[in-house]
Amino acid sequence: MAEITPQQQTEFEAAAFRRLIRHMRDRNDVQNIDLMNLAGFCRNCLSNWYLDAAKAAGVEMTKDESREHVYGMPYEEWKRLNQPDATDAQKAAFEINRPREE
Repeated sequence: MAEITPQQQTEFEAAAFRRLIRHMRDRNDVQNIDLMNLAGFCRNCLSNWYLDAAKAAGVEMTKDESREHVYGMPYEEWKRLNQPDATDAQKAAFEINRPREE
C-alpha cells in the first residue's frame, strides 16, 4: 500500500464522500427503502452521519440542513419530486432488514 499522510487520507475520504453524494443525487430513481434493503443504509443515514460529525466538531447544524447537504435540495422537495409510495414488498423487506440500534 502506498504511504499516505493523514491529511491525504482525509482528503481522499472527503473526495470519495463527495462522489458518493453526487452519484446518489444522479440516481434519484433508486429509492431510500431499496438502498436500506440492499445495503443497510440510505441517504438519510448519510445525512445523519454528517450531522453527527458536525456536532462532534462543535458545529451547530439541524437535521434539515444535513439532509439538504446530502439531497442537494430540501428533503421534502426531494421526496415530492422523487419518492413514490413504497410497495408492500419493499415495506416487508424493510421490516426484515431495518437497522437495529447501534
